[in-house]
Amino acid sequence: MSGPKFVQYFSPVIEALKELGGSGRPSEVRDVIANQLNISEQERTELLSGGAPRFDNQVAWARFYLAKAGILDSSKRGVWSLSDKGREIDFLSFDESMALFREIHSEFQNSEDSNEEASSETQALEEETIAPNDTTVNDDSSYRKKLLEVLTSLPPEGFERLCQRLLRESGFEQVTVTGRSGDGGIDGHGILQVNPFVSFKVLFQCKRYIGSVSASQVRDFRGAMMGRADKGIILTTGTFTSDAQKEAVRDGVPPIELVHGEKLLDMFENLELGLTPRKTFDVDIHFFKEFQ
Repeated sequence: MSGPKFVQYFSPVIEALKELGGSGRPSEVRDVIANQLNISEQERTELLSGGAPRFDNQVAWARFYLAKAGILDSSKRGVWSLSDKGREIDFLSFDESMALFREIHSEFQNSEDSNEEASSETQALEEETIAPNDTTVNDDSSYRKKLLEVLTSLPPEGFERLCQRLLRESGFEQVTVTGRSGDGGIDGHGILQVNPFVSFKVLFQCKRYIGSVSASQVRDFRGAMMGRADKGIILTTGTFTSDAQKEAVRDGVPPIELVHGEKLLDMFENLELGLTPRKTFDVDIHFFKEFQ
């Protein structure tokens, strides 16, 4: 199959959103696509050199082009949705998808910033660059890669203290890092005060990973927290296998919240923790096309 590999996901993204009722979070869309196309666990956890899952990144690039084509609506709240144009499409063949890709790609090349954008597109074709989170074509998403590199380069003790700070900033109280080895992987505990009458004791585990956390590691953590807390949280710079995600919400046992690398970066963004915000704009060439 010629062309960028992410083009094969143009139609599956549309079909997944239709199945989800017209909108969905990225993780929901990826799960539907993986089930429909029988994507193996190995394929889902294969990583790019930058540390992000390759499958997730390819689906994100597909969403990026579909949004530029007006088939998906942009969202600043992390929800993908079909536009009116997208709801009229039942299926895109690979040839139609490639034609769509070339059309959007040509618009990038014809823009004033063609050199920079062509370079970005060359990287996209190599599929080793992280897909942007919004519908602009620039290198703003590179800060996420840099942030992830900073997190993974921290010593274990430093990453634990950083997670402690993150939990405090997120509303947890009495957050303590235990720093004790042989405690079933428990790295700390805290209190989440829901309201004046309800609070939860929470145990957390920090995994400064590049790879994926397995179901057995989730089970081990749950075993260590049984009888000691109401809820558990595992924070990792890596990912979780699909079996680990199922294990975390298995019936009959205390649920465990899983915070993977991408969600971790989102939390740093939302809290503006360790990040200095700035605002910029790119010209949306597609918007002006109907007026030419």
